[in-house]
Amino acid sequence: MTRYGRESYNAAMFGKKTGPEETAEEDQVRLVPLFGVKPGIYLTFLYGLILAMVLFFILIYPGLANPGSRGILRSEPSGAAVRVDGVTLGVTPCEIFIPRGNRVIELVLPGFNTRRIEADIPGRIFASALFPHKEYITGELQSDDPRTALVLGAEDYASWSFAGEPTAAFQIPLSLSEGAYRAGPAGKDPLIRGNLNEILTGALRFASTRAALRDILRAKFLIDNGGVSPSPLTLFRSAEEILTYLGETPGAAAWLGAVLPPEAAGVLVNSSWYQKDQEGAVALGAASSLGAATGAAMEIGALSFRELSGGTLVQGRPFPHSTIIGNFWIAAAEVSAQAWDEFLADEPEWRGENTPALTERGLVNSDYLLPADNPGYPYPTVPGVSWYAAQAYCQWLSRFLPPALSGYEARLPTEAEWEYAAKISQRGDLSLDMPGGLWEWCGDPFVPLPFLPAGGDIIQNIPSPERPVKGGSWVSVPGSVDIETRASLPPSSCSPFVSFRPVIAPREAP
Repeated sequence: MTRYGRESYNAAMFGKKTGPEETAEEDQVRLVPLFGVKPGIYLTFLYGLILAMVLFFILIYPGLANPGSRGILRSEPSGAAVRVDGVTLGVTPCEIFIPRGNRVIELVLPGFNTRRIEADIPGRIFASALFPHKEYITGELQSDDPRTALVLGAEDYASWSFAGEPTAAFQIPLSLSEGAYRAGPAGKDPLIRGNLNEILTGALRFASTRAALRDILRAKFLIDNGGVSPSPLTLFRSAEEILTYLGETPGAAAWLGAVLPPEAAGVLVNSSWYQKDQEGAVALGAASSLGAATGAAMEIGALSFRELSGGTLVQGRPFPHSTIIGNFWIAAAEVSAQAWDEFLADEPEWRGENTPALTERGLVNSDYLLPADNPGYPYPTVPGVSWYAAQAYCQWLSRFLPPALSGYEARLPTEAEWEYAAKISQRGDLSLDMPGGLWEWCGDPFVPLPFLPAGGDIIQNIPSPERPVKGGSWVSVPGSVDIETRASLPPSSCSPFVSFRPVIAPREAP
């Protein structure tokens, strides 16, 4: 043990204190003057400088480097996109940073005129990061046609109706009632409120889930109460109108029985209203009046057509409804590869090598015109045709109709026409191979509840995101698909299990 170690030990054991002169030389730190300035002075200055720099970067630098204000933006109705100098930064209500200077702030909401606000935004220098200047900006949005907001909401509502019931992990937006909230204030005018309720009637054709039913009920209450929560009086009026509509609509009881939760559905199916509705459906089911094949045949290029006389078709299992069918011609078979090649000779943009360009335009997908690698495929039918491609073919075919059919057009059949022809074929009047080979595109928009009434203009204003396909394919499990089976696909879909057959019918007036 060294001398210093022994002394330290003795001091610790016997309480002996060691003086400064006894401290080891290597443990001593001595600061020397710097440029003649004593350590106590320049250390104080150094610590002060560090503190000043910290305060500068906390209190001053943010305001110098990025001057501006925190914008508190609100709009009526809410949900408007906020653009600052053309750049979208948020959705009202929101709080965003707006740089200092003269700024153009736009509030953009579909269905409403863009609100443009020019503002001179200040910028605080001192403590802007801790206590920023706040600029409050509020804008009331106006619409030339308040119905537009509800129509846009109805379009989104129709798209989400194909997603099924939401789950804990998957939710869907309240698109329709959000549109009703935006259009609601205009509904204080009775005429406009009537128009908005007509749009709801059209949207009701997509209410095939409980979530969709909740959304449309909320939308109804908002419209009837000017876009705000209902009062007891308007709630009573809305309920009265809903009950009147249900009571006057055949099939409404069966529809609610399928959509409502099991407990409520159980009460409904035991009601006299439900039983009466079912009796009406049975009576309607026996009311079909099918026409017959006229025996007339017509060849156009590689296609052969047969003429059918009109009649009345009852369709729509499990919600039957009747449709009047006029005379029309239908292709005896699905479009063949030979008939398709005739089309491509005149319309080369639809050739298979143009798939990337057609896909970019949203007209087809990557399976366009790809055949099925299966010996059971019903050749010579052309495979992998999208609804858009089938429509283009029909438009091309219309140019070759004989003069006697100058008021006619070639097009895809409606669901009702396809089913009507299939039932006539099933009866044995002629052979059309329906159902069979491939699923076949139909021309009209697909709606889950077509038996619910809606005006023609309303149907056009709420486009369905999908188109019907009918008939099944050669790979369908026997008994799983029949003439009345309904299915649908997005119109850009292409599949080796889907093709089409055109019809020729009187051209509809615009």
